Amino acid sequence: MKRTAAAFVVFASVSCGGQAPVAAPARPEVQPQAQTQPPVPATPTPTAKTAAPKPAGPPKFTATVTKISRSRLPYSWKPGCPVSYQDLRLITMTYWGFDDKAHNGELVVRKTVTGDVVKVFGKLYAMRYPIKQMRLVDVYKGDDYDSIDADNTSAFNCRAATGSSNWSNHAYGEAIDLNPRENPYVTASGSTAHQNAKKFAKRPAKGEGVINPGDRVVRAFASVGWGWGGAWSGTKDFQHFSRNGR
Repeated sequence: MKRTAAAFVVFASVSCGGQAPVAAPARPEVQPQAQTQPPVPATPTPTAKTAAPKPAGPPKFTATVTKISRSRLPYSWKPGCPVSYQDLRLITMTYWGFDDKAHNGELVVRKTVTGDVVKVFGKLYAMRYPIKQMRLVDVYKGDDYDSIDADNTSAFNCRAATGSSNWSNHAYGEAIDLNPRENPYVTASGSTAHQNAKKFAKRPAKGEGVINPGDRVVRAFASVGWGWGGAWSGTKDFQHFSRNGR
């Protein structure tokens, strides 16, 4: 293969053979650039002030009514009760606590009174009537004494009425015990079985969650036709509200 020699031409500014040196080409004159002013920042367009967000208030009252399974009532219902567990309903609803906060609680009542109960507890929540707690009595193995001693608001419990062999209205799911510590069951002689409730044995009384004759709690239940045990003669059951007033 033939190779072609590459020709390299070198120009130099040196003299050769006595000839005058070749003058280097003149450099082009560089024109000075005109100075430019830095851009003026645009004036920001004034914007409307953003309103500060309002603090969120307490949640709205809500209530959900659902069927309840036999497994949720291991102690409070048994064969032979005056109503079937299939005729009961679970109400999960908002209530106002003693800590000035909203909570969710549960009550079991007969399906025929769910409308009454939701309406009343909606009113209690709107008036910020405080409730200590609201749990199924099964949490206390169906023991009414323990539920009351824990100041638990409850409804259905298949048991006899206090001091009687007859069914309580609670056994029908048509009665509610509300803040039982602040509103105890008091005998005609003025005694109560719960030591933590003795200071609340007389009416009128003062304190959070207390129910007094003719007050807004009594009126709320009366608005749906329910009676108050605090209006009974002799024995008083200040915690007790029922559909038939007994």
